[in-house]
Amino acid sequence: MEMRSRIDTALKDAMKAKDADRLSTLRLINAAIKDRDIASRGEGAEGGVGEAEILAILGKMVKQRQESARAYEEAGRLELAEKELAEIKVIEGFLPRQLTADEVEAAVASAISDTGATSIRDMGKVMGALKAQYTGQMDFGAVGPLVKDRLA
Repeated sequence: MEMRSRIDTALKDAMKAKDADRLSTLRLINAAIKDRDIASRGEGAEGGVGEAEILAILGKMVKQRQESARAYEEAGRLELAEKELAEIKVIEGFLPRQLTADEVEAAVASAISDTGATSIRDMGKVMGALKAQYTGQMDFGAVGPLVKDRLA
């Protein structure tokens, strides 16, 4: 099922179940996607954002909430941190399964061999190949240094 329709179905289910917290998070997801649709129209793209871009939006939303939860915990605002963590669980329900450390290692090795990368100058090619194939399945902020070490 397409990601947009999965989100719309979940939104309707949350409305029927009167699950206010889940409904709120799903509306935030829809708003972020629609915002990106509008931005892409301004850039001349037709038809809105695709699946890969929706996964990137969801990944970004998770990362933002993790940072917010960490900040709330450090400030002693545990109720706000719990709210952020609950939103993360809802968003992650739409993301594909995250790769394990071993799977990330194998994906990096595969991407390096597939692109024929030999030096640090080829890092962009490797990261591009990884993003094309594994969007939403790995944290590219953590993978970057791994790729850099392999190519150095």
